[in-house]
Amino acid sequence: MTNITRRGFACGIALIPALRFTSALAQSSVPPEEARAIAKEAYIYGFPMVDDYRIEHAYFVDTKSPEYKGPWNHLVNIARVYTPADTAIQSPNSDTPYSFIGLDLRAEPMVLTVPPIEKHRYFSIQFIDAYTFNFAYIGSRATGNDGGSFLVAGPGWKGETPKGIKEVIRSETELLLAAYRTQLFNPDDIDSVKKIQGEYRAEPLSKFLGQPAPAAAPAIDFIKPLSPADEKTSPEFFNILNFVLQFCPTDPSETGLMARFARIGVGAGKTIDVSSPEMKTAIEQGMADAWVDLEALSKQIDAGKITFGELFGTREYLKNNYLYRMGAAVLGIYGNSKQEAMYPVYAVDTEGKKLDGASKYTVHFEADRLPPVNAFWSLTMYELPQSLLVANPINRYLLNSPMLPQFVKDTDGGLTFYIQNESPGKDKEPNWLPAPKGPFVIAMRLYWPKPEALDGSWKHPPMKQTT
Repeated sequence: MTNITRRGFACGIALIPALRFTSALAQSSVPPEEARAIAKEAYIYGFPMVDDYRIEHAYFVDTKSPEYKGPWNHLVNIARVYTPADTAIQSPNSDTPYSFIGLDLRAEPMVLTVPPIEKHRYFSIQFIDAYTFNFAYIGSRATGNDGGSFLVAGPGWKGETPKGIKEVIRSETELLLAAYRTQLFNPDDIDSVKKIQGEYRAEPLSKFLGQPAPAAAPAIDFIKPLSPADEKTSPEFFNILNFVLQFCPTDPSETGLMARFARIGVGAGKTIDVSSPEMKTAIEQGMADAWVDLEALSKQIDAGKITFGELFGTREYLKNNYLYRMGAAVLGIYGNSKQEAMYPVYAVDTEGKKLDGASKYTVHFEADRLPPVNAFWSLTMYELPQSLLVANPINRYLLNSPMLPQFVKDTDGGLTFYIQNESPGKDKEPNWLPAPKGPFVIAMRLYWPKPEALDGSWKHPPMKQTT
């Protein structure tokens, strides 16, 4: 593969003018109503991929970005939890310090090694491909805390499992993200987390084996991502998608879909043509139609008819439900599969009204009905519409199970949490989750949930408005 731009193919063949003309000619023959319908499908399909590219570009490409972590194939540890200053990812977790690595598997596989970790400390490595599928895990639940070396291979690798490798993990896409979470019990525990992070290791397979490295993959000419606002309305969205698709071999289940998308210039190495006002309008209308469908999905989630656990997972689990995949990206990109973590969401109160800091709320847990988990649980506040952590006078962004000793219990042994903008009073402040002045949502996280959470026999208590 040679340098890749939006005018190039993954196979390294330049996009010659004749092909460009043929593509534009094919698009011009598509009636506007059909183009609108195809654009809606392609937008729903591609939104998670384009938004993932925006984040990975900030993390691993744009050295001037305040969110920049480091170059591809270089593991970066963040020895702190997320705060309102972290704005690249919607609905970030603030329970576990992260480590990140953007994996470029074009030249050779990478080997990730984890140290033995004490049994009571939760950790996980979540693998998210360019489609945003959670295709594999390393960690307390998936592989245990004994440590080991794991090989991560791209779609073209045909090698045998080397000696010393505990498991081979295969990715559908050449570029992907691995997100590490290491549990922090309390602020004084940070040095222990730093020690563990310092023992995480990532290296090319050739280095792991002590062999000469293969030829390096050609440099990628990364294109500039769109802003979150432009992702919603700009037809340039589809050219970003076309760029990303060059690193994503077509799954057999999507061959027909890609042929349909190609009718409006969507596909690896293609360029969408919006030179005519009619085509531009049709594409923009299709994008708007997709958001209408997403709003309907959001209402089903708010009503409890669809859970967050249904939105995240492998390709096999989601069964090519692209609206669910888009919903996952919009509501909390990089969320875990439900076996790893569940995310009951508080978006409305018991009366069905959306949550707002102008009101006050309580959530009560009975003594024997705390969230059932093998690891830990938390409640995290997010301000809308950004879905980011909320700055507040006590710098508290969540309530979680490691904080249980500091909570004030009710007379019946249960717990009542106070959700409001201003302090509920010093006696209740240990149980206070500060809210913004305006709209918000709260995400509950259940890490390594127990069967009663997975099968629905345990349900999170309601959010009650008190004033």
